[in-house]
Amino acid sequence: MQAPSNPVPSYPGPSHPLQPFFQQAVRNSYEGKLGLNDPDVTSYVAHLLCEFSDADKLYSVRDEAGRPIEELSAMMLAADPVHGSAPSFDAERAVRKHIGDYALFVAGMYPEAMASSRRHRRHYPSLGELIHAGKESYFIVSQFNLFEYEQEAPLFARLSDRFERCILGLTLVREEIGPRKPLMLPPQVN
Repeated sequence: MQAPSNPVPSYPGPSHPLQPFFQQAVRNSYEGKLGLNDPDVTSYVAHLLCEFSDADKLYSVRDEAGRPIEELSAMMLAADPVHGSAPSFDAERAVRKHIGDYALFVAGMYPEAMASSRRHRRHYPSLGELIHAGKESYFIVSQFNLFEYEQEAPLFARLSDRFERCILGLTLVREEIGPRKPLMLPPQVN
């Protein structure tokens, strides 16, 4: 299992050309519409939108053969250092962070990609599955609260606690910035 290439983002900061745009859109939705006044969460989510504007980052967790892992259940197994394929607890943290990010992004920005029939169930999780996986993953990341992870741990605890509100906020962002027709998940990059 290969962890995502950039497990700890360098947020906040306008290093990505879309950062100011997404920062304002997230702030408008999170603070202006939801009353969620947490600049760290706002910056993190804006950075997440920048990261996932590059489609290959959405499927950055890889299997042993280097192929992107698309299914949520396979990502969860890849994060498990005991029964799965994570080679270390640091790898577990990186993959769990990605799962939280993936779940938040898909649930908020691409709700039509979630399971709507059994035929698609294999690749597209339900909203409930995304919420469970995202909250749990961010909670686990928050438990890595020593040494180099000490400063970030409280942010991930808040993301876990406010996961549903963050999804709603991203839905509002999508409505504000997106086209009025349904969007599809970007294709995986092999």
